[in-house]
Amino acid sequence: MTRNPDARNGRDTDQAQVTLDSIADAILTSDNVGNVTYLNAAAEALTGWSCAEAKGRSVAEVLQVVDGSTREPLTRNPLRLAIERNEPVVLAANSVLIRRDGFEFAIEDSTAPIHDRDGLVIGAVIVFHDVSEVRASALRMSYLACHDFLTDLPNRVLLFDRITQAIALAHRGHKQVAVLFIDLDGLKPVNDSLGHAVGDELIRSVALRLKAAVRASDTLSRNGGDEFVVLLSEVDHADHAALGAEKIIAAVAAPHDVFGRKLRVTASVGIAVYPVDGASAEALLKSADAAMYEAKDAGGNGYRFSTAGVPTAGVSTAGVSTAASAAPPNVTRFDRGSPSRTPQSQR
Repeated sequence: MTRNPDARNGRDTDQAQVTLDSIADAILTSDNVGNVTYLNAAAEALTGWSCAEAKGRSVAEVLQVVDGSTREPLTRNPLRLAIERNEPVVLAANSVLIRRDGFEFAIEDSTAPIHDRDGLVIGAVIVFHDVSEVRASALRMSYLACHDFLTDLPNRVLLFDRITQAIALAHRGHKQVAVLFIDLDGLKPVNDSLGHAVGDELIRSVALRLKAAVRASDTLSRNGGDEFVVLLSEVDHADHAALGAEKIIAAVAAPHDVFGRKLRVTASVGIAVYPVDGASAEALLKSADAAMYEAKDAGGNGYRFSTAGVPTAGVSTAGVSTAASAAPPNVTRFDRGSPSRTPQSQR
């Protein structure tokens, strides 16, 4: 009995087709002039092209890949590079595949030349897969590492980095940088009397007020608890930092509508200015923190400059008792307690 070689070859081809279509990764092959010769089922899904439609078309038409940051097309097709170099290559990081209908996928790949039995390059194969969820998860984790979970503001890690950058720019441009350390007066009684859920919502409300009170070019950060920090990345004079502090104090002092209650807290602000109060992020934060405690000891609801050679220094706005007496009758205000508190008992 003789075997039919054509039948056997057909069965082998069918088996190879089934195998390739069962692979989760997308597979696209091209000839040595850059035209598509094959797509498996996964590649059809990611590119939006059927194998029949794609065959004979240029790889650049079927596999549209751009840089995810610049949105520029790849300068060199990975399959063409694999053929020219006769070695495996990979796509640049942050590559994005644009499907035929415009939908986008973040992808990773591996590309290699295809050789015939004599070792000659006859084409290339690219194996790629969708990493959109993985990349999005990594970006989210990176974001969470630098932002406060309650207010979505930059946290101390990101703030420290931005202060350091602002100092470097100010040093080169002979400018000043101001750091405003803000502590809320009266948050603890809110937490104790109404619960932390109300206190957290009040913090969110304060964060929104502060965000509206600073410039887009400045950085508002939550340090944790009832503390916020504002970085004024460029100030012409220390008086400008004082104006910023007054604006912040007024914004915080207005009543906050929290779960149907009108609540009022005030803010004590400490101001430190580069370069007179410190030449590093750590030094500026320490100076501003100390000045904030002075503002609290002076009655709260005001600001203090750090000591070193600032032309204007003092307490702005009314004291706590005056602010309390000025509160409308429908506003609930929690007194912060003794005006003189140590750093350990304040937080």
